[in-house]
Amino acid sequence: MKQIPFAQAEHQNKKKVTCREQFLAQMDALVPWQRLIEALSPSYFPNAAGKRGRPPIGLERMLRIYFLQQWYALADEALEDAIYDSQAMRDFIGIDLAIESVPDTTTLLRFRHLLEQHALTQRIFEEFNASLTDQGLFMREDTIVDATIVAAAPSTKNKARQRDPAMKQTRKGNQWFFGMKAHIGVDAVTGLTHSVAATSANIADVTMAGVLVRDDDKRVYGDAGYTGMWKYLDEEKDAPDSRCCVAAKRGTIKKMEDSPMKTLLLAFEKAKASIRAKVEHPFHVIKNLFGYRKVRYKGLAKNQAQLFTLFALGNLVLAGRCEGDADGASASRIWPSSRKTGY
Repeated sequence: MKQIPFAQAEHQNKKKVTCREQFLAQMDALVPWQRLIEALSPSYFPNAAGKRGRPPIGLERMLRIYFLQQWYALADEALEDAIYDSQAMRDFIGIDLAIESVPDTTTLLRFRHLLEQHALTQRIFEEFNASLTDQGLFMREDTIVDATIVAAAPSTKNKARQRDPAMKQTRKGNQWFFGMKAHIGVDAVTGLTHSVAATSANIADVTMAGVLVRDDDKRVYGDAGYTGMWKYLDEEKDAPDSRCCVAAKRGTIKKMEDSPMKTLLLAFEKAKASIRAKVEHPFHVIKNLFGYRKVRYKGLAKNQAQLFTLFALGNLVLAGRCEGDADGASASRIWPSSRKTGY
């Protein structure tokens, strides 16, 4: 029988189960570990047979560390320190400080670069969604499309004396933003994200509609920013069998005189808005619960790679909230964000 360290035994005997422990236990149960390992192993262990040198750290352990980084919005150095500080994190990873150390920041950096170079974060996203599909959580009937602006550092106080050329400015209302846009397609029934794309902030939302919509979608919902979406879905304007269900512009309704027609139109727009509301849930998860408010890297490629992971993990949170935990609590009560849990 393996003897556990005194500190770990003391931690296990405490009376209160923290929110962090609840969250990590739920995610541990929801992540399809075996599926991920089988999908990513060919890229993580290339020509492993007969190769000399120190063997790499196990893929599952590195994935667990990488997911912690996304859930808690930590830089490489901060992640290493957090794992040393938190017994809950070490239990989730399976690290015993009595016999081993936490992987250093260079190891974490190299693993992230490996995921980016081989497009493995997109594969993670696909495997997560395939697992959720097997559980019947993707209805594949209707899609909601939307985009959110993710801010980037506008400062020029760097070695190149310039801002990231991949990031652009855009105006929303009367306010200007600098950064990129995260475009998503969401299942209209479950609110789970099935498509992700990243562009600079000055790209119009509607231009990405064709990338986000599934071929078998019967209806596509979007806000007023998707006016003219039919052009990007290869449909005829005002076609009777059009899949487009786009919100009317506020100004158009405001100009109408009070009449039964206006009342009916307002009720119709309210019904469409109640369906579109589900698209805000993934944005809420990654921005408010995971703390993803600003881009962490330069260029669109690295940031899009991170988006695939964030929305994949966000789908797990939403799926867990639908199912509830063993005590009937929802994932919204055990989120990882330090702003909500005190960590």
